[in-house]
Amino acid sequence: MESDLDLGHYERFLDEELPGVSNITTGKVYKTVIEKERKGDFLGACVQIIPHITDEIKSLIRKTANTNDYDVILIELGGTVGDIESQPFLEALRQLRNEEGHDNVMFVHVTFVPYLKAAGEFKTKPTQHSTKELRSTGINPDMIICRSQDPIDEGLKRKIAHFCDVATNAVVNAPDATSIYEVPLTLAKENIGSFISHRIKLDIGSESPDLDQWKSIVKSLQKQDPVVTIAIIGKYIELEDSYISIREALLHASAAIGVKLKLKYISSDVDDLNQNELKKLDGILIPGGFGERGVEGKLDAVEYAIVGGVPIFGICLGMHSMVIQFARRNNMKNANSTEFDKDTMYPVIDLMEEQKKIKNMGGTMRLGSYDCKLLKDTISYDSYKKDLIKERHRHRFEFNNDFRDKLQEAGLKISGISPDDFLVEVIELPDHPWFLGCQFHPEFKSRPNNAHPLFVSFMNAAFDFSKNR
Repeated sequence: MESDLDLGHYERFLDEELPGVSNITTGKVYKTVIEKERKGDFLGACVQIIPHITDEIKSLIRKTANTNDYDVILIELGGTVGDIESQPFLEALRQLRNEEGHDNVMFVHVTFVPYLKAAGEFKTKPTQHSTKELRSTGINPDMIICRSQDPIDEGLKRKIAHFCDVATNAVVNAPDATSIYEVPLTLAKENIGSFISHRIKLDIGSESPDLDQWKSIVKSLQKQDPVVTIAIIGKYIELEDSYISIREALLHASAAIGVKLKLKYISSDVDDLNQNELKKLDGILIPGGFGERGVEGKLDAVEYAIVGGVPIFGICLGMHSMVIQFARRNNMKNANSTEFDKDTMYPVIDLMEEQKKIKNMGGTMRLGSYDCKLLKDTISYDSYKKDLIKERHRHRFEFNNDFRDKLQEAGLKISGISPDDFLVEVIELPDHPWFLGCQFHPEFKSRPNNAHPLFVSFMNAAFDFSKNR
């Protein structure tokens, strides 16, 4: 299942592997309703937003609840109150509260409280207006979380509580933090857990929350030295959120080994990578992506890392770049992926035969969690410390087995393969300090309290490189 960035953050914070049904989109809802109508499930009745669309939204929420033995389901309805696209979802949630009962459904409204420098004060009118708009849909918020640049005082909280008809202790402030991982500590100071547990009658005992481990994580992330400089070399660097999961995984790993991460974003969409910039790096990470643009820049980065012995980590397309450049260095001139050059003499990266028959592009994805066997005496095995792992995938093109023997004879180490020995999942270069590419996306499984082993190994190698160069 493909989902958005928010679900990834929830997984990181909760240290949970959430099921695919956790991601509910408008397209998924309408597609399901249309398919039901075509099958005759509605017996020819006129299909409408209410009840058919709202019923389907509620059905998907309940399906999530039934997937595992959850005590609480947290539903985030994104967007802004009043958006046209969110109206069916608001109505579905209003109905859900009536059907499940008041004690089983709680509404939390997140608002922004701006500070006007010219007036020297916070303005609560946007919060008052959005709450009024929400109540007009039939939803009365039980709690209001006020996002703000700086902390707001108790007087302002009382004002918001008065005009928005909520309890004063239900107005919670979440001011800007230096790290997103500080937010739980901020919310804990506002006693948000106690309020929620009483509101929905959760039996969690009377003990205060134990946040010592989380405080330790935040403290580790605030470490100022020693500094390790890592570059993400890709073509989407204008929007840093494109690589948010990788950034977070690098942060988790840096905290785990006790260093400060200095992250640089370098565009691969250039004729020549800036050599002076590359010389400042302790490690290079080449992330995934699609399309030919920027690939030659990634190949240049691989070449620089091989020649200079710089630790380099390739993920998905990053692994493809490593395989292509290694092949070019070993008598396979102009080796390439058929994603970029269908007529290349050395298609070291290619679609599998069964994928080539699929016409709808989305159908060619290898998407989801797959097993992988690791070979001993490799970086991979030393990182995971086990020989069978499970990782998440999202890609179309694979290592071409027609070139497996030739590339291995040239010195490439295949350290991870599918259980049936057919798919190449991890490659390494044994005579390099740290050279590893993986077909999967390990960043999706990294957690602040449980950094991913490959990222930890990479950061350790980069730290060693920084000390020795």
